Amino acid sequence: MHQTVIPQLRIISATVSLPFYVEGLGFNVDWKHQFEPGFPLFMQLTRRNQVIFLTEHTGDCQVGGAVYFIVPNVDNCYSEFIGRGIIAIQAPQDTPWGTREMVITDPDGNHLRFATH
Repeated sequence: MHQTVIPQLRIISATVSLPFYVEGLGFNVDWKHQFEPGFPLFMQLTRRNQVIFLTEHTGDCQVGGAVYFIVPNVDNCYSEFIGRGIIAIQAPQDTPWGTREMVITDPDGNHLRFATH
């Protein structure tokens, strides 16, 4: 099944946030849009066929969003992220609803929850 919704997260500074997503979480930048140099950036990133938008535009959305990523093995993600210097605010744990989940926070305070069903 193809992803039919693309979450959009507000970031304050691409200079700070992009290394977190690319080097820390393993996302690839698909494209960037900027009306003129010095203007806010809007970007599409993909990690293992999961797409997100990151935006510096203040009118697009607010900082403090959340995204729920379903992954094949959350423990493998945790090991990968920790190996890249990412610190989880919640290590993988089993939930009462039958998933195994972990949570990390990006530099802007957006929550990224990775889960295995």
